[in-house]
Amino acid sequence: MDICEIKSYLPHRYPLLLVDRVISYEEGKTITAIKNVTVNEEFFNGHFPHKPVMPGVLMIEAMAQTAALLSFKTMGIKPDENSVVYFVGIDGARFKRPVGPGDQLKMDVEILRNARGIWKYKAVGSVDGQVAVEAELMCTIRSATDASQPAG
Repeated sequence: MDICEIKSYLPHRYPLLLVDRVISYEEGKTITAIKNVTVNEEFFNGHFPHKPVMPGVLMIEAMAQTAALLSFKTMGIKPDENSVVYFVGIDGARFKRPVGPGDQLKMDVEILRNARGIWKYKAVGSVDGQVAVEAELMCTIRSATDASQPAG
C-alpha cells in the first residue's frame, strides 16, 4: 500500500499520519509497515533540540495506525468520515532503543484476537533489525456518534 491508499483508510493527516508505506499484509493475520523518521518532524523541535528522539507515545501511535489498517483490510471495509478507532488498552509497552532522524521504523503487527468489537494485537517496532518498541495494543472501531458509549 502506498501513501494514497493508506490515506483512504486512515483519517490521520500531517503531522499525525505516522505510516508511510505498507510493505506486506496477510488479511486476518499480520501487517508490516514503515515510518520514515526525518529531522523535519514537528516533535523534534522540542523533543529534544540537543538530541532528537521520537516520543514513545508516537511510536505506539504509529503501530496502532498500522493495526487499524490491518483491521480495516481484514474486515474488507474502508472507514467513512464518521469512523473512529480508539485505544482500549496498551499492555507491556517496552522501549528498547531510541528512534531518531534518519531511522526507518519498521512495524510488525499481528492480530491476537477480535472479540465483541475489541481487537487485540501484538506490535513490534524495529530499526535496522533491533527492537525499538513493543506492546500489546487493544482497540475498538466506533462511529463518532457512538463515541461517548463505553467500549465493552
